[in-house]
Amino acid sequence: MKETSGYPPPFSLEQHVQDVVVDTNVLLTFFWKKSVSRRILPKREFNFFSPQLALEEINSHKSEILKKIGISEEEFQKIREELAMFVEFIPLDEYSKFLQKASCIPDKGDIDFIALALKLSAPIWSNDKELKKQSLVQVFNTQEFIKKFLYTSFPNEP
Repeated sequence: MKETSGYPPPFSLEQHVQDVVVDTNVLLTFFWKKSVSRRILPKREFNFFSPQLALEEINSHKSEILKKIGISEEEFQKIREELAMFVEFIPLDEYSKFLQKASCIPDKGDIDFIALALKLSAPIWSNDKELKKQSLVQVFNTQEFIKKFLYTSFPNEP
């Protein structure tokens, strides 16, 4: 048997999993076939979460998505189910204790994302510039997220 003293312990995925709250604007891009979110969300080194209301927001944009992407309602449903395999949608009652603290942010539409991030002590992945103006939780846009967490996963790719 080889001597392993002085070497780090074998890689364990469980030790390196990062919790991340995903904003609706990123989730919506999952419907585009070649989107970055389609490549990142399935990665096992992350636990992705979003408030349950994000699914309601996605449904409210359904006709726009169908028209822009040119997919059928059946394809929309299939992609939405696929998205739910990679993102855990959390009901309001699981993070409601953090809503009051999150209510100080300027854009009240983002309170649930901030509250969930506070509950999980997790950063938010969002392309919403307004969300970056608060100081309660760290927010990364897609480019920053890739640079911080995935740089080695996407070498030499745009």
